[in-house]
Amino acid sequence: MGYGAMQLAGPGVWGPPRDMDEAIAVLREAVATGVNHIDTSDFYGPHVTNQIIKKALHPYPKGLVIVTKVGAKRGPDKSWNHARSRQDVTDAVHDNLRNLGLERLDVVNLRVGGMQDPEPGSIAEPLTALAELQAQGLIQHLGLSTINAEQLAEGQKIAKIICIQNFYNVANRKDDAFIVDLAKQGIAYA
Repeated sequence: MGYGAMQLAGPGVWGPPRDMDEAIAVLREAVATGVNHIDTSDFYGPHVTNQIIKKALHPYPKGLVIVTKVGAKRGPDKSWNHARSRQDVTDAVHDNLRNLGLERLDVVNLRVGGMQDPEPGSIAEPLTALAELQAQGLIQHLGLSTINAEQLAEGQKIAKIICIQNFYNVANRKDDAFIVDLAKQGIAYA
């Protein structure tokens, strides 16, 4: 059972929440009621959501999996910008480690596309950098976010991909065939 922590930050996923004590209480209650997967990113806030997670739950309970994303950053105007260079993703991993209070991230998803749809293009540079950080022991597992089937195929030549996180709901079912293919490969779809 998962909890998406994006809305723990302030309005527009920017700055601190209106009520920090309530945000902390929500996280603690979620875990107390069985949530064992928290989806987050250090670009939420920026940094705010991960700092709240750390304050509320650190040291983390056994079995809690924290899945974070890299590949974007927030501009001073609150915009959502791509940040997929080798240096960008390396810095993002270290920011996530620091703000979550971890020595190793459970899962890091490389966000490639926009908020809802994949964008074409190579993912080799950022995913290679993440695979190197994984080899150094800073990341346990790698996933991809907002990607297409071609990008998955490219990514699988670089590293083992354990999950895909794409925009999907009752009204947006463009990934139906992709989901079937991922299931055959044993890759989780969130």
